[in-house]
Amino acid sequence: MAALRTAKQVLRRELKLRVAALTDEEKLRQSHVLSHKLFKHPKYVSCKRIAVFLSMKDEVCTKEIIKDVFKRGKSCFIPRYEMNSNHMDMLKLNSLNEMETLPLTSWNIRQPAGNDSSREEALATGGLDLILMPGLGFDRSGRRLGRGKGFYDNYLERCITQSRGKPYTIAVAFKEQLCQEIPVDDHDMLIDEVLYEDDDHIDQE
Repeated sequence: MAALRTAKQVLRRELKLRVAALTDEEKLRQSHVLSHKLFKHPKYVSCKRIAVFLSMKDEVCTKEIIKDVFKRGKSCFIPRYEMNSNHMDMLKLNSLNEMETLPLTSWNIRQPAGNDSSREEALATGGLDLILMPGLGFDRSGRRLGRGKGFYDNYLERCITQSRGKPYTIAVAFKEQLCQEIPVDDHDMLIDEVLYEDDDHIDQE
């Protein structure tokens, strides 16, 4: 287990350096390409309830995706992380304009306030059709390297216990985030597909 933790830490450092070497222009270019690939994806086209992460500077920018979600009249849910645990809820974003008014966390991520109890929570109101997955790295077998807190693995485990089951999961990744093999353990959930620039997708079905 210690060896696995070390391997993950080493790979996280390497992947952060790879993405840090990208210019802002290149990150935006790849983000635009990936957004438009997603817009044609059958799972995206057919979904009615989708969870989208609000991207940080080292992630594929999701602003264009969120705009399209509202344009198509889909229900958009965003993460609210509990910083002192690995608990995360997906709460409804009511409008595009609201996104910029959400409070910033210590991680510089916008999310609904911890005392905001007025929002619809996805698992309490019918679940999700699709979750867009963030991460530091991905491989061709659907393995994902997150930031080490386990928010998404824990959330997907909760989804499995619901009557609707696990939503379909798609990662959007810079091509620099692709790896030969991501080290994982039994608690790491596989994702269904990875979208990146050089191929249509990596499909786990």
